[in-house]
Amino acid sequence: MLKLTEKEEEIMNYFWSENELFVKQLREKYLDPKPHYNTLSTFVRKLEAKTYLSHKKIGNTYLYFAITTKEEYGKFILKKIVNKHFCGSYQVLVKNLINRKKITKDNFEKYQTGIKH
Repeated sequence: MLKLTEKEEEIMNYFWSENELFVKQLREKYLDPKPHYNTLSTFVRKLEAKTYLSHKKIGNTYLYFAITTKEEYGKFILKKIVNKHFCGSYQVLVKNLINRKKITKDNFEKYQTGIKH
């Protein structure tokens, strides 16, 4: 899996929320000034090359849909962050969050006991 650029991630969020879109429909999601159709089409093809999207041909156009879920991408990004900034240790990440008071130890422990494996 390859990391997405900010713009690619923005586009993928539309696909993750809508399931499938024509490029024309994707363009309609944007506020004015809307990106050019060809620009969005290029991004969509890049996302397809990165195996985040696929398509089915309908008439003389393509309907694109996500083949990588938002959850899969989130896990991938979290792993990259943990490897890069926390010595590959999820425990170091959690300890850091607790130390910075982003989560409390009690809340974390309650959450852990509620998880079924």
